[in-house]
Amino acid sequence: MVMGGKGKSYSWLSLCLLGSTIVNIYFLSDLYIDGKGKGKGKGKVSWGEEGAAKAEEVASIYCSNHGRAYLDGVIGEDGKPVCECHTCYGGSDCSLLSPHCAADADSGDPLFLEPFWMHHASSSAVLISGWHRMSYNFPGPTAISEVLDSHIRRLHHVAKNALTEGKYIVFGGGSTQLLNAAVYALSANLSSPASVVAAVPSYPLYKTQTDFFQNKNYAFKGDASLMSNASYANTNVIEFVTSPNNPDGNLKEAVCKGPCVRAIYDHAYFWPHFTAIPSPADEDVMIFTMSKLTGHAGSRFGWALVKDVEVYYNMMAYIIAAEMGISRETQLRALQLMKAILRGDGKEIFDYAFEKMSDRWGKLSRIFSKSKRFSIQEIPPLYCNFFDKVRGPSPGYAWVKCEREEDLDCTRVLREANIIGRAGSRFSVDDRHVRLSLLKGDDDFNLLLNRLEKLVDEEGGPEAVSGF
Repeated sequence: MVMGGKGKSYSWLSLCLLGSTIVNIYFLSDLYIDGKGKGKGKGKVSWGEEGAAKAEEVASIYCSNHGRAYLDGVIGEDGKPVCECHTCYGGSDCSLLSPHCAADADSGDPLFLEPFWMHHASSSAVLISGWHRMSYNFPGPTAISEVLDSHIRRLHHVAKNALTEGKYIVFGGGSTQLLNAAVYALSANLSSPASVVAAVPSYPLYKTQTDFFQNKNYAFKGDASLMSNASYANTNVIEFVTSPNNPDGNLKEAVCKGPCVRAIYDHAYFWPHFTAIPSPADEDVMIFTMSKLTGHAGSRFGWALVKDVEVYYNMMAYIIAAEMGISRETQLRALQLMKAILRGDGKEIFDYAFEKMSDRWGKLSRIFSKSKRFSIQEIPPLYCNFFDKVRGPSPGYAWVKCEREEDLDCTRVLREANIIGRAGSRFSVDDRHVRLSLLKGDDDFNLLLNRLEKLVDEEGGPEAVSGF
């Protein structure tokens, strides 16, 4: 519930209906509650209220704050959706904690932002008519929402993380689709095949996806840092540059330099809540994703900022061939989320998320500071253009290293302590390293802290390993 003046309370969807957040509602004259009054211009429109009431009814289902019910969820015996419980919780209302459940810190599912959106329920809600954009066609040749384009540019201006003037925008199915669209575009008109590389530790999807879509124009060739100057002096190279890096959270620059080198900057985490923003990014190809900005990974929406018009057209050709453009419903939801973010000075989400991620990193660091067996990455304090001050780290992941000589498989060591992480070999380095996600919901993160604290306490060593 949201409190109004003089103690009045309103449900979030009631506010949604009262405010401007129900988008694309077309008031057709024959949609009256009793089916009468056609052509009279009077009467009560029913479909919007009915849809909102159903959504609010499901949203109000009690799940002990350890789960959620959804409109498209499994239906129970009473004909209503049932609670979908968080990891380690069960029961009809998700109130039962499984004491021996493993702390799952494997995936980068960004549910840490769920409380923010529950607090901003009315401004972020979308109600879509049954006839919303049914056509294949979309106004304009690019099949993208121009108003969403403008909101994205405004958001980068607020976040101070990228320059958008003079750049084209390409929408994609998350950053995932755009990564290979960029490889395709950059290799399309080369005189010889391109070697696709990424400096390790590197995000595994670069290799997986490039291998999957490999054709005569490009092939994945591994670690960028292993290429000597001579090896790419006259060779076409496309380098993935992840900044901040996944898994270690450090800001990166391209390793390969030269006239035949083209870089794709994956800026999924280049937002003020994950890293200091030393200056706005201004690379030729930059890719962002809504998943790590707003936490809406399930909506599958990303965008690329592209400087060269030929690369832009090639990326658009890829997207149109693969998808015939991005889902209109996805674009509509993305637009509403952008509008919600940009209300006021547009900084609220970044302040909230930075505080939360910084707090999580602080708690984790204090645990590892007591350990001689484990260490985590060092991320130095940096000046941040967004906050206009030097700030500490708040990464999305902890990059853990097992320091004991006998601990060759750090993932196994943690698994024995009932902690699930992602092995270093997934990032093309040895398995002394393991990535732990700090992005998940509060239940998952708190369980991770409890498991780690117990593991370090059992170690019995008060002295810390200072890093690597």
